[in-house]
Amino acid sequence: MDVDGETRTTPVVRFDGNHAVEPPPAPLPPAGAAVSLSGVARGLVRSARPRQWIKNLLVVAAPLAAGSLLQADVARTTLLAFALFCLASSGVYLLNDVHDVAEDRRHPTKRLRPVAAGIVPPAVATVAGLVLLAGSLAGAFLLTRTDLVVVLACYVGISLAYAYFLRDQPVIDLAVVASGFLLRGIAGGAASGIVLSQWFLLVAAFGALFMVAGKRYAEMVALGDEAATRRSLRAYSASYLRFVWSLSAGVTCTVYSLWAFELREDDTGFPWQTVSIAPFVLALLRYAVDVDRGEAGTPEDIVLRDRVLLGLGVVWLVTVGLGVLAR
Repeated sequence: MDVDGETRTTPVVRFDGNHAVEPPPAPLPPAGAAVSLSGVARGLVRSARPRQWIKNLLVVAAPLAAGSLLQADVARTTLLAFALFCLASSGVYLLNDVHDVAEDRRHPTKRLRPVAAGIVPPAVATVAGLVLLAGSLAGAFLLTRTDLVVVLACYVGISLAYAYFLRDQPVIDLAVVASGFLLRGIAGGAASGIVLSQWFLLVAAFGALFMVAGKRYAEMVALGDEAATRRSLRAYSASYLRFVWSLSAGVTCTVYSLWAFELREDDTGFPWQTVSIAPFVLALLRYAVDVDRGEAGTPEDIVLRDRVLLGLGVVWLVTVGLGVLAR
């Protein structure tokens, strides 16, 4: 499934004559086989998807844009928001793996997931997921502002609703996954009491939609004829997804430019905010190349693997940072 943008597939179906043949379920450990505690612990860590935590760095966006990230209190609350979102997202992943265990066991690669492979008992994964979710919400309630508690609760509720029944609703599924990215951006402001501008919210919203629609499109291009076997892609055509990510890319570039020019009106020094438009747009276009090739199925891997894209991101951060320092 796609929780927080993570790729979800339905079993790959092969055809024998006129009959569909599904891959056999992954073999489970024999009855009575001992599962070591260390194996369960390692399996829980794998199921928590620590590689996906990079998405939670979006909580830094609002404090960075406001120029207050280096303030001690803001840095502390932002780091706490990052940690809480890591706990919450991992809890959702664990519950998702339990919910999808039967389907994952029929999948050629997802059957290797710890829950599907029998390394982590479903009951243990369920308890661990609930503990992580409860811990994240309790930590937010005890250690942060009420605004962040509300944002985190919305994230948890929407993610679970997506995992259990919203993922099969066309268009709604795109909006729900995009909302996960948007809520991370909002959380950075909520944690520190930073007022978010309308431009920031628009850039975050349409930028997230661009990422999600591009991810779906890349998966469809990469799979070709097998795309029809993917539940998350079955309701879409390549032309529709291209339309969505093209539209969202155009809106993202437009509202970011308006935001940058609005910030420039308050400064009299070098126009760093205006200059930042160039690397921002180029980075978006570079990412679109990966989307068009069908290589953006895992956005976090693309960002880290494409050195040109990574370089453009660094240039953009430098120009934004210089603009913030010059204010």
